[in-house]
Amino acid sequence: MKLYFSPGACSLSTHIAMLEAGLPFEAVQASTKTHQLLDGTDYYTINPKGYVPLLELDDGTRLTEVPVLLQYIADQVPEKKLAPAAGTMERYREQEWLNFITSELHKGIGGLFNPAMPEAAKALMRQKAETRLKWVDAQLEGKDYTMGSAFTMADAYLFVMGTWAFHQKLDVSGLKHFGAFMARMKARPAVQKALQAEGLPA
Repeated sequence: MKLYFSPGACSLSTHIAMLEAGLPFEAVQASTKTHQLLDGTDYYTINPKGYVPLLELDDGTRLTEVPVLLQYIADQVPEKKLAPAAGTMERYREQEWLNFITSELHKGIGGLFNPAMPEAAKALMRQKAETRLKWVDAQLEGKDYTMGSAFTMADAYLFVMGTWAFHQKLDVSGLKHFGAFMARMKARPAVQKALQAEGLPA
């Protein structure tokens, strides 16, 4: 399989997921600015959406969208229990987390990286993102991970959104449960390996 990624982008969550799953893959860097691969290939010819991640399966099938890729990866190694079993209430709870992260945190915090975004709009986005992170903090009370004591794919996605929150200097100083979650995640070998592979601070 091939995982198309950009260092530090949301594709980091799928990079972590592939390493947690222990699946063999080739990491292919695609610039989110130039929309080119390192060899100059036009990334739009691979993903017409122009963004990462994209997972190309061994048969040439291509999948996109973080929540979909995370669940696909987990389902390749069900014995590792990286996602609850399909059809269970726990699986729907994880999907609830994945949808919340992608709609409320990913789009919210992600917009702050846009240099063309007016400062007034950024202020509103920061305020909303901080409110959403306070909710996350409350949900993590008494838990190691989003779903309880065991790591699932939602945690990989939430971790990347946490790195974005720190990068954008959102006020997370009082979010002790979220802070403990981030430290716990950063200590995982797969997370360390993915950060190192993408040239990010480990």
